[in-house]
Amino acid sequence: MRAGRKDLEDVIPLFDDYREFYEADSNHAAARAFLTERTDRDESVIFVAYARPHQAVGFTQLYPSFSSVSLKRLWILNDLFVHSDARRGGVARALLERARQHALETGAKGLILNTAVTNTPAQTLYESCGWKREDEFLQYNLLLTR
Repeated sequence: MRAGRKDLEDVIPLFDDYREFYEADSNHAAARAFLTERTDRDESVIFVAYARPHQAVGFTQLYPSFSSVSLKRLWILNDLFVHSDARRGGVARALLERARQHALETGAKGLILNTAVTNTPAQTLYESCGWKREDEFLQYNLLLTR
């Protein structure tokens, strides 16, 4: 389901775990502030998967972007995380499908994502869901802060 502000308390622990997975320090207050700001400003779309009411087991967060060449919207699938107790049960696959449906519903050209080179389980999942590894363009980063 699409998460609104009232659902953020269910997402925050997962979001914090996701950040820790990528070696950021745990900080529930900062996670709450960040997600609240994204939601209040309508700057992202968050889908959350529940095992039971108020027991969120996974989420994905999409950010809008655009393709100047195709003159269409793109969605950046920036975050995808499933709690370790719920992995290998189809939650990530369902969240990816919901993100795909959202892209279709909004008339987007498609979705894009990045993952760690070492995250082979995620790469296997993405490829099994029809995602293609980019081999036409190089990606560059200019980091201003860490």
